[in-house]
Amino acid sequence: MSESEREFPPGFLWGAATAAHQIEGSPLADGAGPSIWTRFAHTPGMMHNGDTGDVACDHYRRWKDDVALMRELGLQAYRFSVSWSRILPAGTGAVNQKGLDFYSRLVDELLANDIEPLLTLYHWDLPAALDDRGGWLNRDSADWFAEYASVLYRALDGRVRKWVTLNEPWVITDGGYLHGALAPGHRSRYEAPIASHNLMRAHGAAVKAYRELGEHEIGLVVNIEPKHPATDSAEDAAAVRRAHAYMNEQYLHPALLGHYPAELKEIFGDAWPDWPAEDFELIKQKLDFVGINYYTRCVSKAAESYPLNTGVVRQPMGTYTETGWEVFPQGLTELLLWFKQTYGDLPVYITENGAAFFDPPTADTDPATGQRRVRDPLRTDYLRKHIGAIHDAIQAGVDVRGYMLWSLMDNLEWSLGYSKRFGMVHVNYTTQERTPKDSARWYSQVIASNGRSLTDPLPY
Repeated sequence: MSESEREFPPGFLWGAATAAHQIEGSPLADGAGPSIWTRFAHTPGMMHNGDTGDVACDHYRRWKDDVALMRELGLQAYRFSVSWSRILPAGTGAVNQKGLDFYSRLVDELLANDIEPLLTLYHWDLPAALDDRGGWLNRDSADWFAEYASVLYRALDGRVRKWVTLNEPWVITDGGYLHGALAPGHRSRYEAPIASHNLMRAHGAAVKAYRELGEHEIGLVVNIEPKHPATDSAEDAAAVRRAHAYMNEQYLHPALLGHYPAELKEIFGDAWPDWPAEDFELIKQKLDFVGINYYTRCVSKAAESYPLNTGVVRQPMGTYTETGWEVFPQGLTELLLWFKQTYGDLPVYITENGAAFFDPPTADTDPATGQRRVRDPLRTDYLRKHIGAIHDAIQAGVDVRGYMLWSLMDNLEWSLGYSKRFGMVHVNYTTQERTPKDSARWYSQVIASNGRSLTDPLPY
């Protein structure tokens, strides 16, 4: 394939992504309130190695240097999230101006460096004060979220022109309310549907508030993946339908079509409520784009497991990342085509895509140059193939407008602590030294060439 055939459309937005609790550190600084992740991380036994986000990447203090690094790498956009409890320590009510000022300075610095901010309102860190009032199980959570969102709209809209309501509601509920592996650590078949529904109501309320206060673009980010049957049996086909509805359609259907997939009633049984029709009028708001987070596919078989009665089949010839996810780039093209066929020509951003592979805790010194270096050929190969898969989808007619690599830097991988490194920039957690990995230098070339360098020989 020639260089011109791999070039991306004019205006395609190249960037990277992070989340507040994963990189900022100083979670209680300058009047901030605790979040459910502050509480969860300090609960014994919940985090790998007892890790917390108290320091993380110290971005709260090093943000200006981090923006300079983004500019050095040539990023055109930066997707980040705001800590709700920095803005409203009690979740509602009084605004903490120092917290708001932090994000205002960050946005100004990004713009001064020609980097477009893509702001996510909620990336999993609910204020602990609201969790004490029921959190996402409380129907008032939709109003709480709209209040918080409106504070940010008034302060930042115009400087921020791309907004996201929720990041990955599936993970919030599956990990936080059904299986207990993530904050707030609940395990309840009855709570998970309620939390999911209230998250979608909150999404709708925040979009509605934006239409009254904002003048630019707002969307929703979901994590979705192809579901493939392990065999051609009817049982495995049914297992795939359930898994697909549960992960891929549970949030997109109500947001874009105004209803849940029918399989959810089968999946949850008597734990699935009958929702008021007016709720869907709130949930289904006009969106300007959808963000898709893609990491892997899932090969499924029928099995005894709650709630899906499905099992995952590891592929004997597959390549797997440190998190146990199969490397399957063609699944991204498949997924994007499915999205277009199901929901129409709504613009799409790939808002997360990346991989955890083994990286050493400290960078090496390259004897040839004397510079610090981290060699990560597996990550570079992963990114090259997935960005190529996006181009294939664009060629097939999908309106993909940007790519946000996950992640800008190594960070707290939630309950896995610091044991998994996703960053294109290496972080020495002892010294906080940042070292762009080989994948970051490669990605810089992709950005500079608008994708043409994808066909160049890899630098190893």
